[in-house]
Amino acid sequence: MALPAAVVIVPLGLLFFLSGLIINFIQAICFVLIRPLSKNTYRTINRALVEFLWLELIWVVDWWAGVKVQLFTDRDTLRLLGKEHALVICNHRSDIDWLVGWVLAQRAGCLGSAVAVMKKSSKVLPVIGWSMWFSEYLFLERSWAKDENTLKSGLLRLKDFPRPFWLALFVEGTRFTQAKLLAAQEYAASAGLPIPRNVLIPRTKGFVSAVSHMRSFVPAVYDITLAIPKSSPQPTMLRLFKGQSSVVHVHLKRHLMKDLPESDDAVAQWCRDVFVAKDALLDKHTIEDTFSDLELQDLGRPIKSLVVVTFWACLLVFGVLKFLQRSSLLSSWKGIVISSSALAVITVLMHILIRFTQSEHSTPAKVVPAKPKNAVEPSETGQEKQQ
Repeated sequence: MALPAAVVIVPLGLLFFLSGLIINFIQAICFVLIRPLSKNTYRTINRALVEFLWLELIWVVDWWAGVKVQLFTDRDTLRLLGKEHALVICNHRSDIDWLVGWVLAQRAGCLGSAVAVMKKSSKVLPVIGWSMWFSEYLFLERSWAKDENTLKSGLLRLKDFPRPFWLALFVEGTRFTQAKLLAAQEYAASAGLPIPRNVLIPRTKGFVSAVSHMRSFVPAVYDITLAIPKSSPQPTMLRLFKGQSSVVHVHLKRHLMKDLPESDDAVAQWCRDVFVAKDALLDKHTIEDTFSDLELQDLGRPIKSLVVVTFWACLLVFGVLKFLQRSSLLSSWKGIVISSSALAVITVLMHILIRFTQSEHSTPAKVVPAKPKNAVEPSETGQEKQQ
């Protein structure tokens, strides 16, 4: 991490991790003391706690970097956002797709009840991973033999969730890169599948399981397509923390769960067909630089995240100043070393968070041998399990 970037990132990291540890501590107390007595009460409290933390990252998007998230959808769908349970599937185009999803959830009023299917290593990330664990995110191990029951139990656990939730599932299984696209194209050619140009081939087992177990209590599937206009640089976490803006186009189409096919094979094919249509939609976006089939909706820029960050900043600055006054920490070499070490730890943690989100550091794609023409599940393409 370059020195000029660290000058900006370290204070933001200090704010996020200190406030996050406070949130984690309260979450842990609630998990131990409240959840055994009332799961719904715990979920209600945790929803508010985690929103209080996630809003800091929303602030980075909205107010620090000024990223413009432009939503293209119909007005009927817009009115339903945040008022119903939904299974969300999306192409994994950039390093901040998950943050774009949080922005949409925040605008819809369900940021605290947005969950996702993640790789297991995510839950060990300090603050952010721990908060996800307390918030019932689903963590998989990249082995379907192990993950099938984990996914099933996690999905059914959401059945009695007290507020509308979104469950995000990146069915491509990994973030998009040109190397992974080439591997996916080679696999598609060998298996007799449509050759992708802008997306990867979806891994459908997780989606089929989600539809099978959630069909009775989740009314809709939100099909989201993300695209970056030609005039905008690719958004990354590093650019966000540096305060550098981008534009993200979001195409959202609502499908009724009851309209999906009944059999598992047909649901898997439905998912693959959706990604073929998504590929064509992205081709059209490349030409027109917009999603012309749906209306652009005004999401605004709510001040809630700004208020939350201002509160945390004032609270922590006041607390740190009081602590320094009483402890005289900076009046000795030992205190200076301790303070410097704490800042170094924050720098390392921010570096880990940024690196974790970067596409080039996710699992590389591998070229697969040819398979029979009826092969449809890219089980050995080297793509990661759900992120």
